[in-house]
Amino acid sequence: MADYILSEDLKEAVQVAEITKRPLLLKGEPGTGKTLLASFLAETKNLPFYRWHIKSTSLAKEGLYFYDAVSRLNDSRFPEEEAMNRVRDVKNYIRLGALGEAFLEPNKSVVLIDEIDKADIEFPNDLLLELDKMEFFIPETKEHIVAKERPIVIITSNNEKELPDAFLRRCIFHYIEFPKRESMKEIIKAHYPSIETEFMEKALAMFYSIRKIESLRKKPSTSELLDWIQVLLVSGETLESNKIPFAGTLFKSEDDYRVYLN
Repeated sequence: MADYILSEDLKEAVQVAEITKRPLLLKGEPGTGKTLLASFLAETKNLPFYRWHIKSTSLAKEGLYFYDAVSRLNDSRFPEEEAMNRVRDVKNYIRLGALGEAFLEPNKSVVLIDEIDKADIEFPNDLLLELDKMEFFIPETKEHIVAKERPIVIITSNNEKELPDAFLRRCIFHYIEFPKRESMKEIIKAHYPSIETEFMEKALAMFYSIRKIESLRKKPSTSELLDWIQVLLVSGETLESNKIPFAGTLFKSEDDYRVYLN
């Protein structure tokens, strides 16, 4: 991921998390690179990468392991000896989650717990012990799993819910600011090295003028800017007028587009 630009502030936050061996909690606007950081670290450090995307129905235990009772029940319907031998051993139906897999790694790994604020309010607290101790127990098999090497844990949040204080105390926190114009130039050049400077300046002027509109429900993000520039380059658009071409790349609702037009 050579096109991921790691700011000095974010680099420092990662360093602090590694030194303290605490999870790094990232907040910031959508599109500021929170999720990509984990895969970037795994790639640059050549470490195994495990991703756990949180949903509203997610349970903390699922990041550690899952007992697939349904598959075991289905297998028990078959009288063949091979199926019955499989059913007798409950270990065949234990599936490790992202954290569980990382705990078994002989060396360091990277774990992404993505959008933790989507889950129930008790979800973060339910993870506290495992994140602190780096161990867990599987009652179905009576196994006690202890991490061989503490992974680098990256947690992202879009601020949909407030996270518990007890959880926050155990994390290193960093807010990723939306890139300033000069930083955005670096990001664009990393994706489109041959882009002409004058063209890039025109595109950025239009983009940041849109983001200044306070009444927009969803301001365009970095990823939308990069998509827009790609379309402009492929189409040969010169941005000679004040009209925003291919506006559907930047605006994600008719209301926001009307706000821009007015």
